[in-house]
Amino acid sequence: MSFFNRIFKVSHLSTIRIIVLFYILAVIVSMVILGLPIFHQPTVDLTFIDLLFTAVSAVSVTGLTVVSTADTFNAAGKIALTVVLQFGGIGIMTLGTFIWIILGKKIGLRGRQLIQVDQNRVTLAGLVNLMLKILSIIIIIETIGTIVLSTYFLNYFDTWQEALLQGFFGAVSATTNAGFDITGSSLIPFADDYFVQFINIVLLILGAIGFPVLIEIREVLSGKNKSVNNKYYFSLFTKLTTLTFFALIVVGWVLIYLLERNAFFADKLWHEQFFYSLFQSVTTRNGGLATMDVSEFTSPTLIVLCVLMFIGASPSSVGGGIRTTTFAIMLLTIFNYAKGNTGIKVFGRELDDEDVIRSFIVITTASMLCISAIVLLNYIEPFPVLPIIFEVSSAFGTTGLSMGITPELSTAGKCVIIFLMFVGRIGIFSFLFIMRGKATKDIYHYPKEKVIIG
Repeated sequence: MSFFNRIFKVSHLSTIRIIVLFYILAVIVSMVILGLPIFHQPTVDLTFIDLLFTAVSAVSVTGLTVVSTADTFNAAGKIALTVVLQFGGIGIMTLGTFIWIILGKKIGLRGRQLIQVDQNRVTLAGLVNLMLKILSIIIIIETIGTIVLSTYFLNYFDTWQEALLQGFFGAVSATTNAGFDITGSSLIPFADDYFVQFINIVLLILGAIGFPVLIEIREVLSGKNKSVNNKYYFSLFTKLTTLTFFALIVVGWVLIYLLERNAFFADKLWHEQFFYSLFQSVTTRNGGLATMDVSEFTSPTLIVLCVLMFIGASPSSVGGGIRTTTFAIMLLTIFNYAKGNTGIKVFGRELDDEDVIRSFIVITTASMLCISAIVLLNYIEPFPVLPIIFEVSSAFGTTGLSMGITPELSTAGKCVIIFLMFVGRIGIFSFLFIMRGKATKDIYHYPKEKVIIG
């Protein structure tokens, strides 16, 4: 009997609840690892709440921190942190499947159900192969990123060991969109180095665009993804999420430039304006890295960043938020309803009604959670409302950007942010299914009656 089957045999928990328990277990294990004194700088003493906050931020690959990563962890601790980021970014089931295969074990039906839920798949077919593809793609991306950044960092650091550590940590943090840094000030030291920024932009995009997209691209490049007429094709998911993903980057890029051209960008050269706008737009997809102090932006720009962080990354990626396809389906539904269309058609396909309903459930639930958190934090914390909104959006979107209030939060405030980061990582539906009872079919129906809407 496999490990996954034993879990189902012992417990009567639903698949989603077991996935959530796995992530809770990952947080506990991460707390134990990151709390070991051998991984800390001398004289460092982490409190329980700060250790819990750091562990949840790492497992959810958010990047919000209440302590300085560079000043808290030694070299071994930073490497241990990258291991936690891998588990959080790629997913518990991806690395778990790989380890189980290494041990020569078979993944049974129950294990495949866990993978299906963790990766938001609609079928059980080919799931183990999917996990191996995801893992191989991420490892290749991180390896190339590590080689490029480490080699380039020889220009910045005195020893090759330090350059390698910075390059390795930077590549893992960017690819998993974790937002953690060991420079002590994110990518601000490289604000004028466009090569470092470009490499990080590429890694951030590859991590956040979605594993299914990367797999389909790899199959196209290898010549496997062909239709009956021998032409390459992409799924509706890949088309929709890729278009939305890059459209959000471009829209964010343009809005940041327009809103800041007479403010933060007033004394900047054109290429500085270009990269500041582009990088900040890309990092709101889920990155959390920054080339400047975002609190220097004007209020309209900060609100735009909040919206972008709330939307987040693509489904089945390293990111959180409501996800890009959810946002796209909402816009398509509004557009088609305004035109009087009964169905929602895009790229020669028609969206399923259930997907439309699920999208609005995600948006509504996420909005209610974030609004509740904003009200609660505004009541218990002494900070202005805009930094609180920014912090909540960053936590739920598992982004990691902050206006600087994270270390100053009270214990209650940190608990609110911890909750948002965790929900952002497991997803809204997993959160809802935790509380849902056993699904039952209605044995009778009442007469239907219309109500006034709007």
